[in-house]
Amino acid sequence: MSGSTARSCVSSLAEPAEEAPGRPTSIGDTARVVAFYRALESERAEALFHDPYARRLAGARGERLVQLLASVELAAAVVAQRTAVFDELLLRAVKVDGVDAILNLGAGLDARAYRLPLPRSVRWLDVDLPEMVVDRQAVLRGALAECQVETIALDLADHRARQALFERLNADRRRVLVVTEGLLLYLSPAEVASLAADLYAQSSFGAWLTDLMSPMAARQMQRAVGRVLAGAGAALSLAPTNGPAFFRTYGWHPSEVRLSLAEARRLGRPLPLPRLLSLVLRLAAPWQRRAGWPMDATVLLSRDPPHGLDGCTCQILA
Repeated sequence: MSGSTARSCVSSLAEPAEEAPGRPTSIGDTARVVAFYRALESERAEALFHDPYARRLAGARGERLVQLLASVELAAAVVAQRTAVFDELLLRAVKVDGVDAILNLGAGLDARAYRLPLPRSVRWLDVDLPEMVVDRQAVLRGALAECQVETIALDLADHRARQALFERLNADRRRVLVVTEGLLLYLSPAEVASLAADLYAQSSFGAWLTDLMSPMAARQMQRAVGRVLAGAGAALSLAPTNGPAFFRTYGWHPSEVRLSLAEARRLGRPLPLPRLLSLVLRLAAPWQRRAGWPMDATVLLSRDPPHGLDGCTCQILA
């Protein structure tokens, strides 16, 4: 598909057209569920973040879909801590590391470009399938962002189209942060490897922020919601046994790993796990770190120098 672009600069906020109720029927439905979880967090008295667009982005359909899922309280807590940690690392990348562009792949119904305090000099690109772009723009039309926002309709499976986009951004910006939140889980290892190689080919793409799920958590999620999500074409695929080290082969090393359990505690919002399971996971964490796979995490990847991995270090916060 071609990379047509659309900027949000018109005046009214609207609801996207609602689909018929029922089980998820497209990958966009998973984005509606995540948006609804963000809305729930935003409406808490002591919210970790405030997304004023989340409920409209989720729509009534997002709320209905959540009612079909198991472990809603846990899923909402996971999305809340992940969103807060991504916000924190994104702002640091801009303010401290000098990132001047953010490439948000598989943006879904994310509205960060419109709610984070980013300087005007930063260019933000939201990239997703054309149908997702239509849904987002129906709500975000008229929303104002402090940074420069570009919304791009593009199928990331179109290798030529994504390469053209990456090369265009690489030529225009000095330091780009790539963001893939909630995306890689649904891609096969081969697809992620291809994407990683294409990103590494761009010299200005200096860092990559993503989330990664452990094999154990992926199995649990599949048991809990696999049947519900099957109709959406949202099969769970990527949960590498070597965790963040998976990316080293393709030129990316993990420079910082934020463990989900630890981050939830740091943020004052412990994940609502059964007491025994929580204890087991905490006791297992040191072994998992030594084995190089620190359970579910938000991972900040940095590109390796052309000569290899010498000098690369990884900070694991637990």
